[in-house]
This record gives sequence, structure tokens and C-alpha cells, in this order.
Amino acid sequence: MRSERVVLEVIATTVADAMAAARGGADRLELITATGEGGLTPSIGMIEAVVAAVSIPVNVIVRPHSRSFVYDADDFAVMLRDVRAVKSAGANAVVIGMLTASREVDRDGLLRVVDAADGMPVTFHRAFDEARDLHEALDVLLEFDAVTNVLTSGGKGSVLDAVDEVRSLVARAARSHCTVLAGAGLTVDRVHEFVRATGVRAVHFGAGVRCAAHASVSEEKVRVVRGLLSG
Repeated sequence: MRSERVVLEVIATTVADAMAAARGGADRLELITATGEGGLTPSIGMIEAVVAAVSIPVNVIVRPHSRSFVYDADDFAVMLRDVRAVKSAGANAVVIGMLTASREVDRDGLLRVVDAADGMPVTFHRAFDEARDLHEALDVLLEFDAVTNVLTSGGKGSVLDAVDEVRSLVARAARSHCTVLAGAGLTVDRVHEFVRATGVRAVHFGAGVRCAAHASVSEEKVRVVRGLLSG
């Protein structure tokens, strides 16, 4: 592994989650609600409370529903309002993603989000994994300076089954402004090996650092992962 620090992002759904992740050594949070639906936009009250409770960056998902990543005009109207509200609530970045019906990155939609974010960084979430061609989708995202991270499992249900694809994406994004953020299915016992095999410089943990699938974040598990990444 190279010497620079590997970023550890942890999903939080409550203030308690956020505080446990921060104490355990997480570098950044992704704040969501409705984990059973893959993550939806949390309330403004929750965003404000989490931002006030921790000193690490809080990235907030903006996703109005879980039906698909293809959005209509009404969906976009809601999403753009949410992006502005998330910024006003003090979030570090917005986590969002949108595709066309032909499973390509929705350039026009993303451009509107970037405009609404008004300088706030954007993470493109795992809508990316449903794109028709992941390398083509990454090339589109690299055209947007505001997109600083792309969360991906390499197109697989678990990122642990996509080592070659993730390594390829990392190479494609090398020396760019955008970081490949590997997530979905990472476990404490496999993360060190995975980072060495792929060269990723940022990892995203959800259930892997919880006491059970839908339980609270475990401060101790976060601390163990932080130690493995730092070792």
C-alpha cells in the first residue's frame, strides 16, 4: 500500500451513528435514511443535528425515491430544492446520481445539480453501477469538476467480487480530481487485502461496521478498520 491515508467514509442514519463513527476514526460520513431502500434523503433536522454533533465532513444523500435512478421533471424539482437545503444546513457535499433511460449518466440532470450545489462538491452514488458501461460513465463524470467522488461496487452486488473492475476504474481516474470510492459489501476482515489489490484510496462502509445489518454503528469496528487502513 502507498503511504497516503486511505479515506474511510461511514454511513450514518442517526446522530448516535455519526458520533460513534467519528469517535472510531472515520474521516467522513454519508448521512442517509431508509437503509432498506438503499438510502433516501434525510430530514433537514437530522442533517443540522449531525453537522452540529461531529467535526468531520458530512455528505448527504439526495434521493427522492427508490423506484429507479431515472428521474422526471417533478423528481428533479424536488432534488434541486433538497440540494440547496442540504447546502444551507451545513453539509460538506451532496451524494446524488441520475441516469437516462438508456442507462447512461444523465449529463443535463447532473449539470443542473452542480449548478444548484453552487460550489458544494458532489459524490455520484451507486446509480453508477447501473450504467451500461462503467468506463464510459466514469469518463462523463470526469468532465465535471464538481464531482469529486464516485461510489461504486464495480457493478457487482459486492465490491469484493469486483477487484479487477475497481482496479481498472482507479487507474482510469488516476491523477484526476475524482476519487473512486469503493463500497458495498466491504468487511473488516477483507478491507486491507482489498485496498492492496485495487489501489483504492477511499472506502465506504455501511453494514460492515454495524453490530448487525440494521443496528447502530460500532465505534470499535470503525476503529479496527481505521487501524487496518493506516497500517
